[in-house]
Amino acid sequence: MAKPRSDETETRPAGGGDAARVAVIEGRTALGIELGSTRIKACLVGPEPDTVLATGSHEWENEFVDRMWTYSLDAVWAGVQGAFADLAAEVERLHGVPLRTVGAMGVSAMMHGYLAFDGGDELLVPFRTWRNTTTGPAAAELSPLFGVNIPLRWSVAHLYQAILDEEPHVPQVRFLTTLAGYVHWRLTGRRVLGVGDASGMFPIDPATGGYDETMLERFDTLVADRTGGLRIAELLPQVLTAGQPAGVLTPEGAALLDPSGTLEPGVPLCPPEGDAGTGMVATNAVAPRTGNVSAGTSIFAMVVLERPLQHMHHEIDLVTTPAGDPVAMVHCNNGASELAAWVGLFERFAAAAGSPVPSDTVYETLLREALDGETDAGGLLAYNYLAGEPIADLAEGRPLVVRTPDSRLTLANFVRAQVYGVFGTLSLGMQVLATEGVAVDRMLAHGGIFRTPGVSQRLLAGALAAPVAVGETASEGGAWGMAVLAAYLRDVPGVGLAEYLDGRVFARARFHTVEPAPEDVAGYAAYLERYRSGLATVAAAVEAL
Repeated sequence: MAKPRSDETETRPAGGGDAARVAVIEGRTALGIELGSTRIKACLVGPEPDTVLATGSHEWENEFVDRMWTYSLDAVWAGVQGAFADLAAEVERLHGVPLRTVGAMGVSAMMHGYLAFDGGDELLVPFRTWRNTTTGPAAAELSPLFGVNIPLRWSVAHLYQAILDEEPHVPQVRFLTTLAGYVHWRLTGRRVLGVGDASGMFPIDPATGGYDETMLERFDTLVADRTGGLRIAELLPQVLTAGQPAGVLTPEGAALLDPSGTLEPGVPLCPPEGDAGTGMVATNAVAPRTGNVSAGTSIFAMVVLERPLQHMHHEIDLVTTPAGDPVAMVHCNNGASELAAWVGLFERFAAAAGSPVPSDTVYETLLREALDGETDAGGLLAYNYLAGEPIADLAEGRPLVVRTPDSRLTLANFVRAQVYGVFGTLSLGMQVLATEGVAVDRMLAHGGIFRTPGVSQRLLAGALAAPVAVGETASEGGAWGMAVLAAYLRDVPGVGLAEYLDGRVFARARFHTVEPAPEDVAGYAAYLERYRSGLATVAAAVEAL
């Protein structure tokens, strides 16, 4: 059994044969690249977007520098080049030809954060990722000003916090973008962003598909006395929707992506998108009343709305699909990384005992053991907070396992508590959506934790008290979703994105749906009640340590 990871996982086996070889030679392909939190992945699909021809990947890790989570730009390009080189090598190995061109391509990455450049296109401060929670004062002031929740992660919160802190670089800022927007800019020379990714920088007006003009004016007025007339609209990337041309690969961009010189310039690019949008595409959850849960280093749920929410909630972000439709997002900074750390501990125990077990087997064994646990995890609580968690009002992370003296400490209960811990904060946000009467016809799940059949999917169904579907593409991840968006540009279908996905991409897909078991629903509800009460323990640990 393949190993569930804390980030996206391997794609389906690549297609082969003479037809695939000809498609590679003729460029009847589409390439997606996604920069995840622990892996950068590349995925090449053929004339049919559901057929994967090759994949490539590169491992990387964020750094904690001067109390900020960051990646260096050198690491960005080393990783992108490494993932592309890995993919190109697989193309040659599987299909016997070099990868000289593709029909279209696109770039996706972790959303939000702060990449600020001056007039000479130089980075002003190290990249501040979504994981940073230093923008509390800014978010607290902007949310009531705009009348919508502005999360700590959003680019506008980072900019305003820098203004509040009187950081010396602020007067020099001439361009703000996300990680996907930055890579796309360097490849094409165009400062653009897909609407889904842009909606995590600044609020989008659903009526126009662009940044909300009223809120732009409010921000400019707010900062006028402190910035000498800064106009935020002049700093932000141009907003594009799925299917719109977003530039072509320049000679400089081709050389940057493929230093070997094999890849030719001129490839059309689709709008760069965020990992939330590519997750929606990868699960065919872009139409109203559909939703998806993506579990990796972070975990988040996306629900496409039929109507606006009635109230502002700090647990809910309002973003969009890549086509611009409004989405309620429950984003949690902490996902499956703490579970992965415990798996590593058990793997090391087996090795130290003289009976080494492959990590894949450790994952499968532990996850299956969870099914034998008590439905409320026997009184155990697990908090996966490696980083701060705004929904839980935690500025910093303190992963904890907590139990009362009368709890039942068994391996099955322990592992079930850890899996419940992955879903705990997400559930708090989903309960808020339930109070708004938000309806979901199907909830699809993807990410490495769902690769062991019948475990995390069943437990998530119990946590959400709703059916959860996992498709054949559950572990393919955002690189494949980005390749599909590139194929959407390549094919010029003349139909909406939802119709394209239904008719062209997922027509042959199979989904396995698990209905919530009543005993799991009741057990998880009891767990969540204790989980909510126990948050005070985590907060105390933050204060004490």
